[in-house]
Formats: sequence, C-alpha cells, structure tokens
Amino acid sequence: MDIEHLKSWIGREERAAQIASPEPIAGLAALLDHGSPSWPEGTVPPLGHWLYFSPRTPQSQIGEDGHPLRGGFLPPVELPRRMWAGGAVKFLSPVAIGSELERVSTIEDVAAKTGASGDMVFVTVRHVIHADRVAAIEERQDLVYRDGGSAGAAPAPAEPRAADTSRTITPDPVMLFRYSALTFNGHRIHYDRDYARNIEGYPGLVVHGPYAATLLLDLFLREKPAARVTGFTFRAQRPLFDTAPFTVNLLRGDATAEAWTASADGRTAMTARIDWET
Repeated sequence: MDIEHLKSWIGREERAAQIASPEPIAGLAALLDHGSPSWPEGTVPPLGHWLYFSPRTPQSQIGEDGHPLRGGFLPPVELPRRMWAGGAVKFLSPVAIGSELERVSTIEDVAAKTGASGDMVFVTVRHVIHADRVAAIEERQDLVYRDGGSAGAAPAPAEPRAADTSRTITPDPVMLFRYSALTFNGHRIHYDRDYARNIEGYPGLVVHGPYAATLLLDLFLREKPAARVTGFTFRAQRPLFDTAPFTVNLLRGDATAEAWTASADGRTAMTARIDWET
C-alpha cells in the first residue's frame, strides 16, 4: 500500500448542488414510522441532509461491493472493507424544504494504522453546506478501510447502561433496502446476504451506520420535539446486523444528551452526543 500516493488526495475538493426536495424527507418519515414527524413542518430534519447529494455514478463504474470504483474524489484505498466510522455535525441554521443547497467537500486527512484486525486506512472528509447561500451545516466524516476476512470474535458483553428512554428496533431486509433506496447506497452488505456473509465475513446484513445514527437522533426528537439541535457527534464501535433486534437509548441532559445503540446481548454498537437548545 502506497500511503504517500493516497495522501496526495489531501486537499482534493468536490462541489455539488441540489434542491432540498420534499420527497426524500417524506420517505424518511415513513421509514421512521412517523404519522406526524417530530420536526418542524417544511424543514429538513437534523441529519436529513444525508438524503441529498447522493453520487450518480454510471453503472459501468460500480465496483464488486456496490460502491463507486475508487480513485475519484476518495483515494483508491485497496483494502476491501469500507465503513463510516463516525463524525461530527454542526447545525448552524435551519434548512427549508425547497431551498437551494450547495455542498463543498474536502479531503482533510489520510492516515494508515495497524490494529488487531490488520491494516487500516482512515480518511477524513469535511463538508460545508449552504442553503440559499446561508451557511447551514458543517460536517466531519471519518471513513475507515480495513482488511477483509472474518469479522472476528465478539468481546464479552459490557454492563448494560441505564437510559431514560429506549426503543427496540427489529431490522429486516425491507427496512435496510428502504434506507439504501433513500440514500442511493448500493453497498451490497446492506441487501445481499450471500455477499455480506461469504465475501465480507459478516453474520448477516449490516445496518447502515448513518441509519443507526438517524435513529438515535430521532429518539431524541420524539422526546423533545421543540428542541433545536445544534450538534451531533457519533462513533461507531461495532456493526449491527439484521440477525437480532437492537435498542436505541437516550440519557437526557440540560443542554446535551447521550445516546447509544446496543445489540441484543447488551454490547454498545454506536455512541453519540447531542447538543441542543430551546
């Protein structure tokens, strides 16, 4: 692996523009099982911007895993597994449905590491989104590429955390397909069970990291629909699968809240911090 070649992608920039159309947000409300969404009417909810700016890669340029072939905006990391490991989002101003969106994306860092699972490459991407020329969202995305093979043995379950409120989510192929459709995500680990098991070594279909994060923020908004979310920071510790239910959990605070997902055996899968104001 030529890490210096991969580092040459640092500073690379990509621009995209789109209208904040209502259809993806209506689809998200349906997927989250809302009769009446818990966010202000006529606005894009926090993290709803993930439904826009989907890459429209020609089918001839899609790789075996369902992702676009590497070497465009993102560096051509040869390691087979790619996951969205976490990130941080600042919500600067509301985004109205119908507003003109512009996103500027920049590769901020590329770093190689070696861990218990083998070689890894971390890619940090920064996004700045304007809505009707007003700065609306700043985001850092942390992507990790690592070796394939077996997913490895699971560590022993940790002591369950106490939550103020929890919901149980039972993932299934239809649910995961609908989120893939909303985000135009072709990654086969989310809908192709044979590929997920036999090629990438997972026990079942993988729950999308951004979907799990959205469920965490949705739980907060169900509890505090009048709150204005100003920030969301999350870290994925291990995947969730469609082989068993999982929980989304919330511990409320005065200006911040802690949220996390937990697998059926009580292990934490994703942690998040939500900053908000009234």
